[in-house]
Amino acid sequence: MTNKNIWSKGKTVNDWMIRFTVGEDWRWDTILLPYDLKGTRGHAIGLAQIGVLTEAELVDIHVALDELDAIAETLNVLPEDEDCHTVIERLLIQKLGDLGKKIHTGRSRNDQVLTALRLYLKDALHQVMEETHTLIQAFVAIGAENAEVLMPGYTHYQRAMPSSIGLWAMGYAEVLTTDLRILKGAYEVVNVSPLGSAAGYGVPFLTLPRRDVATTLGFAEVQLHVTSVQLSRGKMEMNVVQALAQVGASINRAAADLVLMNSSEFNAVKLPPEYCTGSSIMPQKQNPDILEIARASYHRLVAELQLLLSLPANLPSGYHRDLQLTKEAVMRAMRVAQDMLIALNLIVPKLSFNRDFLAAQLSPDLFATADALERVSNGVPFRDAYRMAAENVPNLRTPEHSEILHAYRTPGTLGNLQGPWILGQAQAVMEQINR
Repeated sequence: MTNKNIWSKGKTVNDWMIRFTVGEDWRWDTILLPYDLKGTRGHAIGLAQIGVLTEAELVDIHVALDELDAIAETLNVLPEDEDCHTVIERLLIQKLGDLGKKIHTGRSRNDQVLTALRLYLKDALHQVMEETHTLIQAFVAIGAENAEVLMPGYTHYQRAMPSSIGLWAMGYAEVLTTDLRILKGAYEVVNVSPLGSAAGYGVPFLTLPRRDVATTLGFAEVQLHVTSVQLSRGKMEMNVVQALAQVGASINRAAADLVLMNSSEFNAVKLPPEYCTGSSIMPQKQNPDILEIARASYHRLVAELQLLLSLPANLPSGYHRDLQLTKEAVMRAMRVAQDMLIALNLIVPKLSFNRDFLAAQLSPDLFATADALERVSNGVPFRDAYRMAAENVPNLRTPEHSEILHAYRTPGTLGNLQGPWILGQAQAVMEQINR
């Protein structure tokens, strides 16, 4: 039996009840603890602004919070603590006595945890955006370096038309730039302060300086109507994980490409050996395990997203303990996405390609479409040119590389890659988020 809970009214609480209702929350709250300290500091500044705390009391609170900040990385939330809020409040009371009991004035653990979570997500999303930006730059560099490394392009796993390593890489760079914009949108959803909404219905008598506190904490704006805060719980987390899943989907397909291209049958790419593993029985094996785990991890993001899509559904307005599970879902997804990005950022810059082998794979049939369109340029209707080109496949030849590249003039195609444009687009998004 335990009685450490800040909500306890003097009765002991069954240990099983704590274990069941707290779940794994204490592990995630250990990560949130430094952010809860920051939120507590902002709230204390707001209380001093409206006279609940004196300036002298605020100074003492700042000193105590400074001391806790200095040891924040060593503080752990235990299952019996229930959450990081309990730990911080207990330590402040130990340091400040009755003054420590005043700091929770005008807030609930509902807006307290959302403040800490959003501060954490702001930092984490910024890191994910930086990692995504780095990966975009890596793909553009690969594309520019290998712009003339031609290879077959495939549809339905069948040889289709000529492509290149450069075109392959630029495709991923551009789609990741779209993902970067989606991440920015999620960041903007998170960058709104819930503090002052308390348990979802505000507080009487106190005119909390919500906007000033939001500015102090680095939020762009305030979530104005207090009832909207709990209604957005789960939706905000869902928005974040949807954005992470977009990045994860791009990584999933890039990893799938690289695993396939690394096979002996395709023989297109060489992976950095330091990021491959071996077999316990076959001495010759070099396995792309990191890429395979990165590919599989996308499905973990989808699993967390499914929880967030379904859990808040059919709940009436206001707070419900069901919503506690949304915190773990978004934080777990964040860690998965961060690891997926780290994996690709380790491997992509060190890729090397089997240029001669790829060039040798350019069979004449890949140029049937070019044959048809060349006839169109000479005035033949496309459907007639299509049939004529089909009949002419046995007579086709593989052109010289320069001739192949020269045939593609439209920006974003084989002979006209637009790496600087992609870099400019990505940089513009990062500049907007760093303002």
